[in-house]
Amino acid sequence: MTNSIESIRDHITGQRDRIFKDLSELTSFNSVHSTPELAEELAGAANWVEQALTDAGLNVTHHDGIDGARIFIATKDPEPGQPTVLLYSHYDVVPAGDLAKWTSDPFTLTERDGRWYARGAADCKGNLVMHLAALRAVAEHGGTPLGLRVVIEGSEEMGGEGLENLIDTRPELFQADVIFIADSGNVAVGKPTLTTTLRGGGQMQVTLDTLRAPVHSGGFGGAAPDAVFAMVRLLNTLRDESGLITIDGLDCTQQWDGLPYDEADFRADAGILDGVAVMGSGTAGVADQVWARPAISITGWTSTPVAEAVNAVPATCSANLQFRVPPGLTAQQVADALEAHLRKHTPWGAHITIETSGLNDPFRTDINGPAVTYFNSCMADAFSSDVVTVGSGGSIPLCEKLQSIMPSAEITLFGVEEPSCVIHSPDESVAPEEIRDIAIAEALFLLNYKA
Repeated sequence: MTNSIESIRDHITGQRDRIFKDLSELTSFNSVHSTPELAEELAGAANWVEQALTDAGLNVTHHDGIDGARIFIATKDPEPGQPTVLLYSHYDVVPAGDLAKWTSDPFTLTERDGRWYARGAADCKGNLVMHLAALRAVAEHGGTPLGLRVVIEGSEEMGGEGLENLIDTRPELFQADVIFIADSGNVAVGKPTLTTTLRGGGQMQVTLDTLRAPVHSGGFGGAAPDAVFAMVRLLNTLRDESGLITIDGLDCTQQWDGLPYDEADFRADAGILDGVAVMGSGTAGVADQVWARPAISITGWTSTPVAEAVNAVPATCSANLQFRVPPGLTAQQVADALEAHLRKHTPWGAHITIETSGLNDPFRTDINGPAVTYFNSCMADAFSSDVVTVGSGGSIPLCEKLQSIMPSAEITLFGVEEPSCVIHSPDESVAPEEIRDIAIAEALFLLNYKA
């Protein structure tokens, strides 16, 4: 390599205080999108990002998304004959939730036992500051001959509608030969990982009505059709006795043919309580269920709150179902099959209403192209470990969108997240060595890759 890994490692290791400072400043913003009372926080994070990209020596433009979030595209032209690399991340976060469940303030980056804790420390502000650290190392080593497009958005956690619309209306802004999506991570700290598949997904709100109004449980309970019981019985048809998802007319038996997900590791990563079973244990592997098969989660439930319970048979009940769609199926196929299943199994003639939204298709990428193959070697060198490949149960609709406008571009997903980060939960954290080593790999690539 023209620029040695030793020199790059020394430079990025020496940035530790700067990386902490960057992440501390950026995580101080409670930058949740679509929350009016937090609009100034989102704007503050956006201003920080714009200044940071400018300080990196890039030509920065910003675009106001149709969803109200600013999108930044920072560029550098390639030298003649050299490809362009798109680097992606986002600066919005999910809500912190109940602050009492955090050990320390979620908007004050705090170091404990070698990890850094804050909302967004890993998802995805840790990836953003990783890009900045890599770009500083690249500048220190004379710059890259490659073209750059650094794309940073502010509404990913709410679906990224603004970015998707901008891609549709201004596709020329995103043209690249290689696309690095930094919104994923390693299977464990220190184990370099490339993500090759993503599940798509969607939302389905299901409402059951059984009575014109609640009726007295003393006078009518037993014979009156309880809407909550009806919903419980209906949703129970979506899992078999071992807990595996089952949807009439849809193949839910696919198998993952890559790196397995050890059940003991999964128990620890998911925080499953002692004595509670992993779904499908002994019948299907964890990787099959989280990367290769449809999944359904009950993410919302509306009936009478416990604190407001009265002696009445419920007349209505609603549930929000989030479903995940593996490669090989489309979101519409799963939505159609799920709706048909629910209508078929609705008990007691209950009136059912179904509203579906937010459909996005799954994604699969080929990592055998020359650029990603070279990046694979950079990751292996940075971590001193062989790279593994996995799927992801999550969705990043951006990947499918970019692939649709640039079918020949090489796309790979990686990042600073790993299971211990517990993203989207209280006490989200990041291992600083993950930021360091991913930045080393990215800098190695940008400095040494040639078309």
